[in-house]
Amino acid sequence: QVQFVESGGGLVQPGGSLRLSCRASGFSLDYYAIGWFRQAPGKEREGISCISEDGDTFYGDSVKGRFTISRDNAKNTVYLQMNNLKREDTAVYYCAPSDCGATIRTGFSNWGQGTQVTVSS
Repeated sequence: QVQFVESGGGLVQPGGSLRLSCRASGFSLDYYAIGWFRQAPGKEREGISCISEDGDTFYGDSVKGRFTISRDNAKNTVYLQMNNLKREDTAVYYCAPSDCGATIRTGFSNWGQGTQVTVSS
């Protein structure tokens, strides 16, 4: 069964940094584009970043210039380095196989538990 385990979230002050990890089990990430999504309270889940199987990266406008996505296929893991965090980045963060592009989308439904990121002073 394809599963993702997200980790690395926590409580951080505005301007701080976190590095999220997304580890896949049940399949190899090598041939898939993987996206990061987030869902804030009362809002729909949104795609914020994506990395293609070739390493091309895509970012939503809200995180461009602050977040960096990367992948380590040997570890079957995708990362999201988040710098200069803002209060509006507070959300639960998830990863999933995705379509990378101007809009980051997925049809994946077996979401992991996600990892909570809270930006607060």
